[in-house]
Amino acid sequence: MPVRSRYLPSVRAAAAGFAALALLTAGCSDDSGGPSGEKSSPASPSGGSGPNATASAAPAKGSVKVERTLTTRLKSPWGLAPLPGGGLLVSQRDDGKIVRVDERSGKKTEVGTVPGVQASGEGGLLGIAVPPDDAKMVYAYLTTASDNRIVRMLYDPKKPSGDQLGAPDTILKDIPKGEIHNGGRIAFGPDKMLYAGTGESGQGGLAQDKKSLGGKILRMTPEGEPPGQGNPESGSVFYTYGHRNVQGLAWDSEKRLWASEFGQDTWDELNLIRPGKNYGWPDAEGKAGKSGFVDPLEQWRTADASPSGIAIVKGSVWMAGLRGERLWRIPLKGTAPAARPQAFLKGKYGRLRTVVADGSDGLWLMTSETDGRGSPEGGDDRILKLKVS
Repeated sequence: MPVRSRYLPSVRAAAAGFAALALLTAGCSDDSGGPSGEKSSPASPSGGSGPNATASAAPAKGSVKVERTLTTRLKSPWGLAPLPGGGLLVSQRDDGKIVRVDERSGKKTEVGTVPGVQASGEGGLLGIAVPPDDAKMVYAYLTTASDNRIVRMLYDPKKPSGDQLGAPDTILKDIPKGEIHNGGRIAFGPDKMLYAGTGESGQGGLAQDKKSLGGKILRMTPEGEPPGQGNPESGSVFYTYGHRNVQGLAWDSEKRLWASEFGQDTWDELNLIRPGKNYGWPDAEGKAGKSGFVDPLEQWRTADASPSGIAIVKGSVWMAGLRGERLWRIPLKGTAPAARPQAFLKGKYGRLRTVVADGSDGLWLMTSETDGRGSPEGGDDRILKLKVS
């Protein structure tokens, strides 16, 4: 595939009023190192052991190779979920459709349309997740006319194309919505709980308000209920707060949760997540060194990242960059970076939205050029099969 020209896409406004709002408040939302205020502790947030549990560090240098283009011509794809029995489910933000992609042939099959999706700005049909032990259920994070919410639907691939989804069952609602910062990533953790990264919908104060679901990482049962244990507050799905717009969630081999987050004008972040902790927004951005806030483990200038999805393979975090148009590798040693991040595929495929492990030490990488902020070329958007080392 020809290398794309390098550019830094600006936020496109659907209306003049939103354009002004985006320029003033969205910063690097894109969708678009000083001393640490609080060092990340060795405690594992999801049942893993201490800081020395991962004794060996990932190599300082790694590599990535694009083995093939799996499929093309996806429409505003956002979420990507491998099915336990094979195949990939893709959510399309703007039309509310879920598409299944065969992981060998790349053939696309329309699964169905999620009802109630109202796509506007950065909202629409966002993240999707499939329980690791139940390929008959699909979870989706979506924007409606009134809120962001999480639903689950029965999935039956034996039914006709376009009619394979059951009616949605809402398991969590009233997540604040906005033209910007809707969060949207959902994923099942090794503890079989469902995690969700939310945004503060452009209202920074919500991130510090524990009564709001905005600007948080949430942890819940598959039914959307507070877990019996493990959350900082009994009877609540609240897990962490002080987030601007979380769009990447992944666990390492010791069951520690990592999250990527959009900064505003200065620093994007990679955070190690610990229950109950405050990650600073809107009072801190990047490694601010402010008391009471947890500093990120790594940070980037906003033009170089605008991070969305992350995956952890071979001891490294792999982070998809939207505005940065590159795939970042962050090698880990326990709870700290083992070396400086490396950048791959810079400018070659445009905006990169989602990356997931393929189950065999490789990655699936999905682009995001048709979301209204890219420069689509023939074949966009696509899923790439990557080999990493």
